Amino acid sequence: MAIRINNILLDLDDDMETLKNRASKKLNVPLKHIKDFKIVKESIDARKRNLIKINYCIDVECEDEYKIIKKLSNNKNIKLEEKPYERNVEYGHKILKHRPVIVGMGPAGMFAGLLLARNGYKPIIFERGEQVEHRTKSVERFWKDGILNLESNVQFGEGGAGTFSDGKLTTRIKDNRCDFILEEFVRAGAPEEIIYKGKPHIGTDILKVVVKNIREEIIRLGGTVHFSSKLEKINIRDGKLYSILVNGEERPCSTAILALGHSSRDTYEMLHEMGIPMEAKPFAIGVRVEHIQELIDTNQYGKFAAHPKLRAADYRLTYTSKNSGRAVYSFCMCPGGEVVAAASEEERLVTNGMSYYKRDKENANAAIVVTVGPKDFEGSDALSGMKFQRYYEGLAYKLGGGGYKAPIQAVEDFLQDRVTTKLGKVIPTYTPGYEFKDLRNCLPPYVVDTLKEGFKDFDKKINGFISKDAIMTGIETRTSAPVKILRDEKLQSISVKGLYPAGEGAGFAGGIVSAGVDGLKAAESIMKEYYPLY
Repeated sequence: MAIRINNILLDLDDDMETLKNRASKKLNVPLKHIKDFKIVKESIDARKRNLIKINYCIDVECEDEYKIIKKLSNNKNIKLEEKPYERNVEYGHKILKHRPVIVGMGPAGMFAGLLLARNGYKPIIFERGEQVEHRTKSVERFWKDGILNLESNVQFGEGGAGTFSDGKLTTRIKDNRCDFILEEFVRAGAPEEIIYKGKPHIGTDILKVVVKNIREEIIRLGGTVHFSSKLEKINIRDGKLYSILVNGEERPCSTAILALGHSSRDTYEMLHEMGIPMEAKPFAIGVRVEHIQELIDTNQYGKFAAHPKLRAADYRLTYTSKNSGRAVYSFCMCPGGEVVAAASEEERLVTNGMSYYKRDKENANAAIVVTVGPKDFEGSDALSGMKFQRYYEGLAYKLGGGGYKAPIQAVEDFLQDRVTTKLGKVIPTYTPGYEFKDLRNCLPPYVVDTLKEGFKDFDKKINGFISKDAIMTGIETRTSAPVKILRDEKLQSISVKGLYPAGEGAGFAGGIVSAGVDGLKAAESIMKEYYPLY
């Protein structure tokens, strides 16, 4: 047991000894009584740009802990540490006819596979893309030469879409399974700081090593992982999962976690044709905006911008349009990063943001997106949102002139409805190339109007957000899945027993950690019903 202390504020130049002294004063105990302490959370408090602090939450081990807590019972920032969540699932009594299957090796599938393997269920994972080592070569070839591998790309492959992004681990969900996710990432080679940093991230360079190590751990524990293995059909008998078809081969299967990515459009179509209940859901579309990172640092940190304890600054911006009522907001902000080509279908253009662990590139970028929903889509079927995405990605591809070149425009020119003719300080990072175009020609008019309104508000919050230097790259459409695959309280499809839709692609998560948590829940549901195979 330990005492948890919240909200200890230190100056940027304070050291760990200062932190320990502050803890001693808050607990009103001599310094020598503190046996040990560990950082639980560390975050930057930049609300006052010229008075930046570091806010700590720490756990302290000391003498007479219960007496100390009793004396400080009125202090809301001091309490006994809660018992950590333990994943003690009572195994079910049913016998598995076949090894459980997982479709997809993104965060949901990866962590579902790890938990099942660790508990003796020997899962079989099928991933349509390549293992991360080969996938990296396919992605780099696309970025360099515009040659798209339809089965292994930024969206498909080991680690999921997040592998070629920033590796952000922030989440708004309150679930102790999040700790399990972070701990396993560290065990697999991620920096230990992700456990306590307020805005943890791994970076695509380290994440590629981490997911490889998790795969090898699943295999060591008795699991099997097949790459370049595409789910083509599911077979159902009497409302129960009977088998699946992978690469033309039928495989018996009574339990399967569908850990699809949000871009598995052909799989959505197959499930829809088979009558699996699903519905269209809201998401957001817009553009990537690049600024010089120094501009963001100065706006956020003022005179402390170059301080060694402050890494590249990020931002989070939101605004609700007074005209349309739609939200416009920043998404997947990548400090010191790049805008990357993220297409997964021919003649459709998609962008994403990516950062390496150090976040030391010259530009900052973020998606600035506007909410859209079923009322904006043509038709009322479950795939109408997906068709909406495809339509505007197709317009963007044509606008860029083909070859996956992206249309770009300065923010200042966008507001004035004019095509940009030359670059300012920002050199676009997108490859395989770009063309100066009017981005109004690949976005819905209401998205254009809402972006313009939002940009004007954001310029009040970040001085210089609007300028001839700031560059927009079109377009961003994959903020989340365009469908939700309906499931019951046991996380099974409401129409097919044994089929467990999970993660971001199923419409139940948004980001690496939340997708991983949902995968754990699906695995736990199987464990509660069936006994392990060993």
